[in-house]
Amino acid sequence: MMDDNINEIPRGWQIFAQMFLILFTLLTLLPLVWMFYSSFKLQGDIMLHPMSLPKAPTVQNYIQAWKIGHMAQSFINSIVYSGIATSLTVFLAVASSFALTKFGFKSSKIYFSIFTLGLLITVNSVIAPLFFMETRIGLYNTRIGVILPYIAFGLPMAILLACSFIKGIPDSLIEAAIIDGANYLQIFWRIILVLSTPVVATIAILTFLRNWNEFVLVFILTSGEHMRSLPVSINSFAGRLNQDYGMQFAALTIGTLPMILFYIGAHNMIIKGFGEGALKE
Repeated sequence: MMDDNINEIPRGWQIFAQMFLILFTLLTLLPLVWMFYSSFKLQGDIMLHPMSLPKAPTVQNYIQAWKIGHMAQSFINSIVYSGIATSLTVFLAVASSFALTKFGFKSSKIYFSIFTLGLLITVNSVIAPLFFMETRIGLYNTRIGVILPYIAFGLPMAILLACSFIKGIPDSLIEAAIIDGANYLQIFWRIILVLSTPVVATIAILTFLRNWNEFVLVFILTSGEHMRSLPVSINSFAGRLNQDYGMQFAALTIGTLPMILFYIGAHNMIIKGFGEGALKE
C-alpha cells in the first residue's frame, strides 16, 4: 500500500525530495567530519591548510585537552547528572501519566494542562530566579541543584508522551486486575510499566540526550571545575586567551562521540517507540 502511494507522487517531486534530503545530510555531517579529522592536526597545519586532511596525524590534542580540561571528571559528572535525572524523569512521568489517564478524577485534565504548560517555559526565562532561589536554600553548586531543574524541564514532554501511550492501554486490563485482587501499586509495576516499554525507552533516550547536551543550567548553577559537565568544560577551550583550534576540535570530538555512538545504537528504539506508542492516540 505504501509503495503504491509513493508511486503516485510525480517523478519530479521524488527527485526534489531526494536532493533535499541529500543536501540536508551533507550540511549535517560535513561539519562533524571536518571537526573530527582536524582534531588530529597541529595548530600551524590548521591555520595554513584549514580544509586539508592531516599530513602527520597526532593525538597530542586529545592528550592536552583531556588533561587541561579535566575531561575525566566532567565525563563522570555528565553521566551522573544525565543518568539520575533521566531515571527519575521517566519514573515520575509514567507514574503521573498512569494517575492522570486511568484514575478518572475530574481535575485530571487541569493537572495535565498545568504539566504541559511547562513546554512553553524556557531555561533562559527562569535562570535568574532559579539562581537566587538555589543560592538562598543552599543548593547552589551542588549536584542536586543541577539534577532537580533537569527533571523539572524534562517532565512536561515526558508526561505528554507517556499520557498519549498509557491512554491507549485498555481499561479492561486494569479492571480485570482489580477483580483479581491487585491494588493500583501492583497494577503500575506489573502491567503499566511492562506494557509501556516502548514509550519508556523513547522518553529515556530523548531525555538523556537533552540532559547530556545541556549547558546553561550547569554553567550558571555551579562553580568550580569539579562540578562541570562536558559541555561546560568544552566551552572553556573557546575563550579569548585560547586560540588552539586543534585542542578545541579534540575536546568537541570527545564530547560529541559518545552521543553519536549512543544514537547509532538506539535510533531503532526511538523510531519504534514513536511508531508504536508516542504518537498513539
